Amino acid sequence: MIPLAEWHPMAVHFPLALTVTGALALSAARMLPPERHGATLAVVGTWNLCLGAAGALLALGTGLAAVASLELAPTARAAVGLHVKWAIFTTAALALLAVWRGAGTDANSRPSRAFLVVLWAVTAALIVTAYRGGQNVYRYGVGVAQGANLELGLAGERS
Repeated sequence: MIPLAEWHPMAVHFPLALTVTGALALSAARMLPPERHGATLAVVGTWNLCLGAAGALLALGTGLAAVASLELAPTARAAVGLHVKWAIFTTAALALLAVWRGAGTDANSRPSRAFLVVLWAVTAALIVTAYRGGQNVYRYGVGVAQGANLELGLAGERS
């Protein structure tokens, strides 16, 4: 069985894809009349948002498990700490939005303008969170096995 920490790179992509898709579908539902696919897009957007929030909880849990097992240099530790703060904020905000949309209104109703503004702000924050996570890996080498770095270096010299 794969340790929980190693699931993080797989888990992070679900909330991104589902949340962006949900935001697009809900925005389209707002613009289209209900009889012209608006109601269907509202349901699709609601489900994507709710599943994206659940995925964010999974990504946060696996990410915290991964952080607990890392030994980091001070600059990498600061970058990871900032990424964790963004992740906690965006996960909480997505969960609140999912409750607002999923439990607070009829799934096939058009979302309000205020809801869409908040949703797109949280979606932007989620993208910033993802960018910071990518920087942790590609700039600081967080979570990359030492052996993999050596193998890549040797492979590059042989070519």
